[in-house]
Amino acid sequence: MNEKTPATPVTSMPTWETLEEFLRGHIQNLMQRLLEEEVTELLGRAKSERRDGVDAPPGYRNGFGKPRRLTLASGTIELRRPRLRNMDERFESRLLPLFRTRGRNVEGFLPELYLHGLARGDFALALRGLLGEGAALSACVIDRLRVNWHRDYEAWGTRDLSDRELVYVWADGIYVKAGLDREKAALLVVVGAMADGTKEVLAVRPGYRESTESWKSLFTDLQARGLEAPKLVVADGAAGAWAAAGAVWPQAREQRCWNHKLLNVVDQLPPRQRGAARELLCRIPYARTRAAAEKLRDGFGKAYRRTHPRAVEILEKDWERMVAFYDFPREHWKHLRTTNVIESPFALVRLRTDASKRFKKTENATALIWRLLLIAEKHFRKLHSAHLAAEVYRGVQYVDGVRVAKTTQKDAA
Repeated sequence: MNEKTPATPVTSMPTWETLEEFLRGHIQNLMQRLLEEEVTELLGRAKSERRDGVDAPPGYRNGFGKPRRLTLASGTIELRRPRLRNMDERFESRLLPLFRTRGRNVEGFLPELYLHGLARGDFALALRGLLGEGAALSACVIDRLRVNWHRDYEAWGTRDLSDRELVYVWADGIYVKAGLDREKAALLVVVGAMADGTKEVLAVRPGYRESTESWKSLFTDLQARGLEAPKLVVADGAAGAWAAAGAVWPQAREQRCWNHKLLNVVDQLPPRQRGAARELLCRIPYARTRAAAEKLRDGFGKAYRRTHPRAVEILEKDWERMVAFYDFPREHWKHLRTTNVIESPFALVRLRTDASKRFKKTENATALIWRLLLIAEKHFRKLHSAHLAAEVYRGVQYVDGVRVAKTTQKDAA
């Protein structure tokens, strides 16, 4: 006689305190029914129905296996896998594969907990509150997951990129305090925007932020895996990144990050003058045209050149790289003025890793941070007016953010 699966008692009218338990009970009952339906589909007959005809699928129900705990983001539930006999092949559920004890979304937030400052030994206690009693996530499990992250990271770093239609690239070096490996404490991060307006993390690699060799090796590797040159590279003022981009992608335009530029200018002024100066400076990259931006630049120079010439010199340095965004759609300027595409998702990562001593090797930090960036990537917003990215990819020209109409020979005459 087949064993019956005990139903999980649930409250008909849950209170706020019992709501999570109520929902977990319903999820458990639903998944148990789905397991039964999976067997019914495989055998072609419901429970207690006779096998019909010699050509009917072989096999019979044979009760249930031992209860198994499955850890989901909503908590830990208990399921019993149906057993079958007289099958041509061993039955393996698609819903609940053999040896699977946790959902993928649970694995996804483990790096976030780790980077939030949770020590490995504290996982069991923390997850008990988040996922319920019996969460199958011991310190040994965490170690195995970390090994998997390293393997997945290595495979990700060699994937083919030839099908990407790349339009923009943001490149930045983020310093990470990685314990004993202090000399190589930067992660070189590259994010790309494609012709459909979506953004993707393209590279995360340890290196030297100011080193041309490190950046050139990274860009060359991306090129070797089929990634074409972008139309525009956005980066901070690191000379190494620009030298490498010019060598590997000489046809790409270059845009320096305005956030970094303004911080460098303001640092040259005494604290009492920084508020007024910052107000003037912030108006420059928001000017509607390149000419208007240059007029504001000259106005700042007139106000501060005599008393603080170094601040004016820094503002004017590398000016062409500061205003390259004017030659792209105005709707995209918000994305192109700065490296915020990288800085924003990395802000929390950088704070946590700087405060942590657990990263004894940069490789460990890289794999975990890479995993967290892929989680953040799922929430990346498309470029504003994403359809215009396809025009930029095709080579459509823009002046002061406005599309330049093609001139025919007749018009030219």
